[in-house]
Amino acid sequence: MARSMTGFGRAKVENQGLGFTVEIKTLNHRYLDINIRLPKVISFLEEDLRKRIQDRLERGRVEVYIQGSSQANDKIEVQLNKPLVESYIDCFEYLTENYNIKSDISLSTLTGIQDLFQVVEKEQDEDVVKEMVLMALDEALGKVLEMRDIEGCRLEKDIIMRGHLIKDMVGAIEDRAPAVIEEYRIKLKNRITELIQGTDLDENRFNMEVALFADRSNITEEIIRLRSHLDQLDEILKQKGSIGRKLDFLVQEMNREANTIGSKANDLNIINLVVDIKSEIEKIREQVQNIE
Repeated sequence: MARSMTGFGRAKVENQGLGFTVEIKTLNHRYLDINIRLPKVISFLEEDLRKRIQDRLERGRVEVYIQGSSQANDKIEVQLNKPLVESYIDCFEYLTENYNIKSDISLSTLTGIQDLFQVVEKEQDEDVVKEMVLMALDEALGKVLEMRDIEGCRLEKDIIMRGHLIKDMVGAIEDRAPAVIEEYRIKLKNRITELIQGTDLDENRFNMEVALFADRSNITEEIIRLRSHLDQLDEILKQKGSIGRKLDFLVQEMNREANTIGSKANDLNIINLVVDIKSEIEKIREQVQNIE
């Protein structure tokens, strides 16, 4: 079954005041090329994300964008700078004991001290974060695969249709090939008869010339191989997994056989059919470039 390399998926997961959005876009590429952009606070997950993607995709350029958010009240907390407070209190007590200064330390006195309180961001539970991000990734990947399957089905139908067109044209070439030799025999005989003007025709030499022409223009093997390639095309499209490289190689072989038929044909009708065949092969090749 053909699967396109083009797809898009987006998913968002929220829990415990946290939220993560994952967007995935996939494009054509010869190999699997993964690019991940994510917030620095979850950079520790990059390798897990990469492995998860590799388990489900085999080819294509994969662009992953991850955004994170949290509720401000849950993210920020105020902490008391205890060492600083204790150091100030020690100093106040020293003044009281050694300089007979009345101790009247109050809360208002302490709150006036610079850097007494520190605003910090809470550390998130890495296990919770990992579970949420991977959940969003899986959901987005599912949507990507669904889109790739739908597009792949369309590509497969188009390739099969063009394969059938080529088979019909190959059949027309096969039907036309014997007539080419007969037409050559008649034309050659008429031309020789005009030239020798009454002299007896050397039938053996004439027949040898026709046989040589038939051998040079014989396209039976090329037609057999091209038909075989078309059958393989249908079979590969039924296979599971990554089939794009197989199809790409097969299309090259189909084009090679078509070129050989065109060069050996020596007939305008066959050459025109070969041009049409090559046009359809090129359209198949363009479609194959999109298949995983």
